[in-house]
Amino acid sequence: MKTVAKDEGVTPDFIRRGVAGGHIVIPISPYRKARAVGIGKGLRTKVNASIGTSSDIVDVDGEVEKARAAEDSGADTLMELSTGGDFLDIRKRVCEATSLPVGSVPLYQAFIEAARKYGAVVHMKEDDLFRITEEQARLGTSFMAIHTGINRITVERLKKQGRHGGLCSRGGAFMTAWMIHNDKENPLYSEFDYLLEILKRHEVTLSLGNGMRAGAVHDSTDRAQIQELIINSELADQAFNFGVQTIVEGPGHIPLDEIEANVVLMKRLSNEKPFYMLGPLVTDIAPGYDNIVAAIGASLSSAYGADFICYVTPAEHLALPNAEDVRIGVMSARLAAHVGDMIKYGKRERDLEMGHARKNLDWQKMYSLALNPGLAREVRASRMPEDKEACTMCGDYCALKIVRKTFGF
Repeated sequence: MKTVAKDEGVTPDFIRRGVAGGHIVIPISPYRKARAVGIGKGLRTKVNASIGTSSDIVDVDGEVEKARAAEDSGADTLMELSTGGDFLDIRKRVCEATSLPVGSVPLYQAFIEAARKYGAVVHMKEDDLFRITEEQARLGTSFMAIHTGINRITVERLKKQGRHGGLCSRGGAFMTAWMIHNDKENPLYSEFDYLLEILKRHEVTLSLGNGMRAGAVHDSTDRAQIQELIINSELADQAFNFGVQTIVEGPGHIPLDEIEANVVLMKRLSNEKPFYMLGPLVTDIAPGYDNIVAAIGASLSSAYGADFICYVTPAEHLALPNAEDVRIGVMSARLAAHVGDMIKYGKRERDLEMGHARKNLDWQKMYSLALNPGLAREVRASRMPEDKEACTMCGDYCALKIVRKTFGF
């Protein structure tokens, strides 16, 4: 708590009260030393980077490179979401490669192992789901996205209304298929008390996943999504009362005019638990530029009160991201978080310093204040002007130099 307070520029008592009230979480693990990161009300909006193999591409060295790229680019947390290869080896290698808190989705491994062993995900054994959750906790996982809000009521809502963009959550798709095939309730919901015992024993922060999130803007804020939010908010209170740190996850594709309503609704229903927004993507027509689409949505989400945002890379909807995609995704999300915090907390001191540095043509100061100092230096150096005080955008006709000469400031 003291470390987080120092990083955030607040008092330790502010952090203590936030944690005690369920408004702030600090994902940790007794099995692995990781950076202390505070997520929640009154703190800087945090950025998560998700990596992981797929059934088509299993390159463990590549995942390690992506983990390092995420940390080097300034991500606050990392989620390891592999769906191909040796899950244990990949997660161990990734955890060893980063000092960031690492999250996971145990459900992925449980269902994919069932498909490998029994031929289909619908044959997953309930005990295996809880066993894998505990195994991943012992590997040093600090937080877990767990799809507790998918139950018979949620699924019935989805069946009645339909969807324009289908169900985009892998966890949501796995669990609904299993429930319908086996005619059973989601064990993560029906055995929630047992789940909490596992998480508390291993000090894992619970991130209540949103398997019913919209995968298209025309499905945003629909009945299935809101039903899941209601259930997750009730479970969040139960988890908090049990002594488990808790985050509630938000939707994925939302048009601009619905972002504020989603944040306000989530905060109200969950009693101000930390809100993890997945994106959101505000239009569906920009494959290759979805990092920009998500940054637009994330900046508004942060401004309205979201505490934690998941990056989106340019490869979203197209391919498994590589290390460069990860870097671009993290920088885009960090920019969005800063823009949001400028509104949410009125934090504009850094922008004021940049304004002064630009007026004074103080290039070293500008580099130090830049979101990505290395890129700023590189771009200017690649097109350096004869007049080292200016840049090649204006050259001899630098507006700042003209004003300084004319007005003396």
